[in-house]
Amino acid sequence: MATTLTHLPENRPDLRVNRTPGRKNPGKRAATVVALVAGALFAGLPVLWMLSSSFKTNGEMFAFPPRLLTENVNLGAYSEILSDPVKVRFFVNSYVIAFAVTCLTLLVGILAGFAFSRFEFPLKKTLNVVIVSVQAVPPITLLIPYFGLMVGLRLYNTYPGLILTYMVFTIPYAIIMLTGYFNTLPRELDEAVKVDGAGPWTALWRILVPIAVPGLVSVGIYTFMIAWNEFLFALTLTRTEDMRTVPIGIQLLMGQHSYEWNQMMAMSILGCLPVLILFLFFQRYFIGGMTAGAVKV
Repeated sequence: MATTLTHLPENRPDLRVNRTPGRKNPGKRAATVVALVAGALFAGLPVLWMLSSSFKTNGEMFAFPPRLLTENVNLGAYSEILSDPVKVRFFVNSYVIAFAVTCLTLLVGILAGFAFSRFEFPLKKTLNVVIVSVQAVPPITLLIPYFGLMVGLRLYNTYPGLILTYMVFTIPYAIIMLTGYFNTLPRELDEAVKVDGAGPWTALWRILVPIAVPGLVSVGIYTFMIAWNEFLFALTLTRTEDMRTVPIGIQLLMGQHSYEWNQMMAMSILGCLPVLILFLFFQRYFIGGMTAGAVKV
């Protein structure tokens, strides 16, 4: 069957087809590259300086002119940290608290997010407003009340005290994000499970949770970062060195008369590694979960 082709008039430029759709303005492309490189240098140079400084001696830190690369790599700062039981305990405390907060927050967030997404119950809208309102409260305003509460409950200077305190700030975020993520999953999945004779509990753990892995990963990484990097409550709600976390350990290297700059940089690098590794391995899930959960609750 023959096909008739109608040629466009030569005097109609509005109907002409752009034959190079992928070609961009060279000036705009060069400006974009320059802006990206400048942003990468602005964000990455302090990290490179911190890494370089961790391999210097304390005296080399103030050499003039300053040098990003040192001629003599010194591992003394890392050796001092990893061979000191007190400093190693800082990392143990941070790992225990961060993992506990992450696991408990995910558990509560999954259950609450599923309930808000799939069920109607009294005061549902009121509870949503309360959860969002908690996110808007500056944490520093709750410092003194929580100090008194932990002392009264005899949880001061303990793991449960810090874990419960951090969960107050991580659970609302987890509920909001996971509710939004569960809302993106079709309800036909729940109905299919009901047809097979199973209940909501089976639908949650056997169907929805495996599908919601990107959302769970994004919430988990964010929660871990909050618990790992938190300084104010860790300083206020702990007293002894065996309960201090990594951010407090870095601050303790600032002595009254001298600072252990190379050890501070080395401990900062070691403190950055867990979050960096998590983000590198789960970057795809993290970005996908953040965008998928950012819907109206």
